Amino acid sequence: MLGFDIGGANTKAVFVKTQEGRLQDVKVAMEYFPIWKEPEKLANVLLKLKDRLGASSLDGLGVTMTAELSDVYTTKREGVRRILACVKSAFPDIPIYVLNTDAKLEPTAWAEAHPLEVAAANWAATGWLAAQRVKDCVVLDVGSTSASIIPVVAGQVAAKGKTDLDKLICGELVYTGSLRTNVAAIVHAVPVKGVFAGVSSELFAVSGDVHLVLGNISEKQYTCETADGRGKTVPEALARLARIVCADTESLTTQEILCLAQYIYDEQINQIAQALSKVYSNTQTEASNEVPVVVTGLGKDFIARKAAEKISAKAIVDLETLMPKETAVATPAFGVALMTAIKLEGGLVDWTRQ
Repeated sequence: MLGFDIGGANTKAVFVKTQEGRLQDVKVAMEYFPIWKEPEKLANVLLKLKDRLGASSLDGLGVTMTAELSDVYTTKREGVRRILACVKSAFPDIPIYVLNTDAKLEPTAWAEAHPLEVAAANWAATGWLAAQRVKDCVVLDVGSTSASIIPVVAGQVAAKGKTDLDKLICGELVYTGSLRTNVAAIVHAVPVKGVFAGVSSELFAVSGDVHLVLGNISEKQYTCETADGRGKTVPEALARLARIVCADTESLTTQEILCLAQYIYDEQINQIAQALSKVYSNTQTEASNEVPVVVTGLGKDFIARKAAEKISAKAIVDLETLMPKETAVATPAFGVALMTAIKLEGGLVDWTRQ
């Protein structure tokens, strides 16, 4: 089975092999693919990922997506249908199932008829995975672009919002992430030379620059494009960060830039913690057991865990400890791959951490 999480900037794939209800093998691959540049090449990207995973024979395919929100599509309805057309052209002879916001897999014909019910549903796969292991919890998934906060009660995903808009309203989605967030969307002012300076709204630096200079990510983990098209070294990231206050590395010292980076980092954690606190409190009220925060995603250690600590969560669980370790960076893709295996095998699949 193959699971795809088709994002606007990153597409992730997980191959699972099951036999007699047990997980035998799992492989993960991902590709930085900004879909707004060449949407017609999505089918080629999917096939490339399939080949990298060595998935020569497939019984089924599970799909979830967030790329439909890309402004290359006029509407999300159009985006869903065009993305599914690419999936079908890449895999014309394989059963394809699409995740909906109720954490159920549906055939492509249903998804095409109900596009808004499968748009941006990848959080449901993450919530479903966590619910198989922790009956009451709040999942905090911090990816490259956004943070999803997913309540689970009595072994069921209990999200109040289903669409991105509804989730933004109720605080289950925070549009800030580990790599791609414009610094100006995190802070409006930063401390410089003993005072606060306003921040330029130009796209001078992103959150990836902040986390690179602070040592939270490596150059290899900085997978998205840089704001200025230059490299991903610490000196280059420092130069980009200096520009957010219309300065440069001649007018600000390295230490001054690091100080403003630390402030941005702290504010990003506060941003997520504020939303997490509300969802966590509501879930505690509804749950009958202790409610841990389950962290996952690229930013699970340096953002999600810090936000959970900020709200004094009674327990913090790394989703990586409950599933095959390599799948932690592609949780929704792993989820839809497993759900597809369960659907086709007609029973539960034991995916105990290997």
